[in-house]
Amino acid sequence: MGRSGTDGVPIRVYLLSGRESARHTRRRLLEAQGMAVVGEAGSADEACAQILALRPDVAVLDSRLGDGTGGEVCLQVRSADPAITCVIVAGDRDARARREAVLAGACGCLPEQISGGDLGAAIGRAAAGELLFDPEDEEWALEGAIEEAVMRRGLDLSPQESRVLELLHRGLTNRQIAHEMAVAQKTAQTCVSSALAKLGRAHRTEPPQHVPRPAHRAGLRRPLLTP
Repeated sequence: MGRSGTDGVPIRVYLLSGRESARHTRRRLLEAQGMAVVGEAGSADEACAQILALRPDVAVLDSRLGDGTGGEVCLQVRSADPAITCVIVAGDRDARARREAVLAGACGCLPEQISGGDLGAAIGRAAAGELLFDPEDEEWALEGAIEEAVMRRGLDLSPQESRVLELLHRGLTNRQIAHEMAVAQKTAQTCVSSALAKLGRAHRTEPPQHVPRPAHRAGLRRPLLTP
């Protein structure tokens, strides 16, 4: 898929940025590439309702807003309608925004200084259902979220317990965790119980709520790897 959707219908895009100049520039660049900008907003509060009403193919969301973040908007939108694809725009060194984008269910995180051509190409790929993150990004984001939760609560987790939390949040069973960690199932069960106990949970059916997990990405697929 290039600049148009199925059967040549223009890709419908929504723009969210607290900077009016950025919205204007992106609108001009995308419309010049045959895309249809169906709406825009300068605040998170205004954008959520509009995006859900307009149902664009792709919502392009700035990471930093006066009343929230693009990741928060993405999470709210995709929780209500997983068919809407969101792309976050953030600073090159904004690791927190990139992590938040992964956990919120965005399909990618683009640099603020991206060229008009590259922005259009990325939106085209997103509209086609392609996941723009590298395969390692979800694991990196979840590891960072776990580290933040541990630091925030002053927990003393062993490397094994941290790994167990990561695998739990990926939805693995005790048997699968044992396989991933190359340990006996009984050892894995012990690690699971220990890690959950430190997070104040008695059972694995009560997942630690202090650590976010990547939101569901309905309809998104990873790009084909190229040499």
